[in-house]
This record gives sequence, C-alpha cells and structure tokens, in this order.
Amino acid sequence: MNTLFVLLKKNARQYGMIIALALAMIFFGILTNGIFFRPVNLTNLVLQNSYVLILAVGMLLCTLTGNVDLSVGSIVCFVGAVCGVMVVDMHMDSFLVMFLALLIGAVIGMWQGFWIAFVRVPPFIATLAGMLVFRGLGQVIMQGQTKAPFPAEFQVIASGYIPDLLGGLTIGKSTLHLFSIVIGLLIIAFIIALELGTRRQQKKYNFDVLPGGIWIAKVIVIALVLLAFTIVFALYRGFPNILVVMGLLIVGYQFVASKTVQGRHIYALGGNAKAAKLSGIKTEWVMFWIYTNMAILASVAALVFVARLNAATPKAGQNFEMDAIAACYVGGSAVSGGIGTIIGAVVGGLFIGVLNNGMSIIGVSTDWQQAIKGFVLLAAVAFDLYSKRRSTK
Repeated sequence: MNTLFVLLKKNARQYGMIIALALAMIFFGILTNGIFFRPVNLTNLVLQNSYVLILAVGMLLCTLTGNVDLSVGSIVCFVGAVCGVMVVDMHMDSFLVMFLALLIGAVIGMWQGFWIAFVRVPPFIATLAGMLVFRGLGQVIMQGQTKAPFPAEFQVIASGYIPDLLGGLTIGKSTLHLFSIVIGLLIIAFIIALELGTRRQQKKYNFDVLPGGIWIAKVIVIALVLLAFTIVFALYRGFPNILVVMGLLIVGYQFVASKTVQGRHIYALGGNAKAAKLSGIKTEWVMFWIYTNMAILASVAALVFVARLNAATPKAGQNFEMDAIAACYVGGSAVSGGIGTIIGAVVGGLFIGVLNNGMSIIGVSTDWQQAIKGFVLLAAVAFDLYSKRRSTK
C-alpha cells in the first residue's frame, strides 16, 4: 500500500487529469442525452482539435524549458496564406506545396531559434515579435481575401478517412468499418505489450511498481476504453487520416522525449540550465532545435487547418497559441520547466476540446466558453504551484 501511495502521489497530476477528462466526457454525455458520444460528434471532436493537439506536442517541449512560443498561431496564418497563393492562385501541385510549407516552417523556426539561442533574446520577446511579424505578413499576402477552394488531394489530410480494405459489416442501419477495428485491436495489443515490457524493466532495476492486481485493472481499463473508442469510430466512417497522423506524432515525440539522449537534454535544460551547460549539454543548440521543431509543427497545423476549412483566411490561427499553451499546463507541465509529458499535453488538449464541444452542444455562448477555459488554466497552474510548495516542506 505504501508503494501504491508513493506512485499515486508522484503521478497525481497525470492521473488526476485523465480522471478529469473522463468525468468531463461523462458529464457532457449526460447533459446532452448521449449526443456527445455519438460517433459523428466524437469524430468531429478529433477533427476540430487536431491542429491544437499538433501544436501542443511541440509546445510541450518549449514549456519543458520554462518558456512558451507565442508565434505559432501567426505562423499558421502565414503558412496557410502562402499555401493559398501557391495552390489557388498559382495552381501548383498540392504535394509540392505541402513540402514547401514544411520547409518554410523550418526556416521560420531556425530564424526564431537563432535569436533565442545565440543572440540570447528571451523566448517570450522573440516569439512575441514573431507573432506580430508573421500575422502581419500573412494579412499582407492575403490582402483581406479568402483563398478557396483547395483540391481534393490537399483536403485528404484533414477530411479523409482510411479506406476499409476488409469491406464493411452491416449492423442494423450502420456499417462497421472492419479495417479500423483491426487497427484498434493491434494498437491495444501493442500498448499491453509496452506496459508489460515497462513493468519488467522497472522490476529489473528495483523501481517502485503498482501491485499486480491494480496494474492488471489499469491495463484492462485502458484496453476497454480504447476498444470502445475504436468501435465508435468504426460505426461512423472509420479512423480519420488526421488521427493516424496525430498518433504517429504523439508516439514519435513521446519516444524522443522519454527514451533518447536529446529528450533527456531538454528535461535537464528545463530543470537547471546552468547545471545542464556545466555537464556538457550544448544548451544553445537544444533551444535552437526546440523552436525550429515548433515552427515545423505549426506548419503541419496550418496544412491541417487549411485542408479542413478548405480555405486560407487572414484570420486563421487566432488564439491557437493560447489553446496550445493551455493544453500543456492543464496537462501537467510545470510553469518553471523540467516537468511534463507529451501524453499529458495531449490529454490537456483533449480536455479543453471536450469543454469546447460539450459547451457548444448545450448552448453555452463563446464568451462564457473563453471565461471557463481561463478559469481552468488558472486552476491548473495554481495546483502546480501548490503541489510544488507542499513538496518543498
């Protein structure tokens, strides 16, 4: 029981956020008489928040250093505007434009990373300048116009679904997407194998682990939740393409952050920058690549947003940076840096997305939605500071 108490205390923020997400979903499911859990609504929930979750993955690395990137919403606007001109006005190939968009994002990130890492401009100031510059440039390019429509091959990244290679199974008035079911079962099997391998490794090195019965219950709950969501998606049109993209990004970045030397360097930099530098870590280059990576992911978010909207607009990306930052802090990232996970940021982003979606269904005005999200962010940061004060006593 002592081991269980220690583990729960150590991961209280992470487990608390997952429980809060589950309770929020159940709460809105009851208030909406089940409308919230309809397959079409859950699919729309993923599509509507996909670009915020993509930004949150990159923003988490920024918050680990104790900083944020205020320019990501403006980069979304600027890259979307460039895509609109190249595709709609210049009729360039969609896949070439996607590649060029990522290249532009990399150049923007290197530009901002240079000022932050080597000129030592504080990230807040450098990215605030970027927010103004790229928002202005995006509006100059658009000249107050909306560029639309985009070709089908461009839209497929955000509005397409994986094809059912096994054929559909008709159940009543619905058709079950069998290929999505198979993919979901493979993912569940992979996660169970991963949990088992992690537990073996922890036991091998005498780390604290959950008691056997509680660990089995945890794995069963995870498997059942994933199976339930797999069936829900399969009852509509299967897994959206963007869900596959996000899944690959989340797995890839979680691996980099937790299992690689580069990820350890980021955590070390956030924990104590001076100690990290004295230990031989090239902190300037770490900061440089973090902000380069953030701009690339902002370009990915721009492609997703433009493809879903089927238009490039001068107002694209407004407040995206705030949603991404809120997702990280609500998901457990520490204000001072050095603490946080990719999974936590995604859970935080989903929590905010559930609030937006649920409140919209029950008719809460957008003004109140903004206010409620503000209170949630304030509560999350206050809890982080309170926990830190208690741990130092």
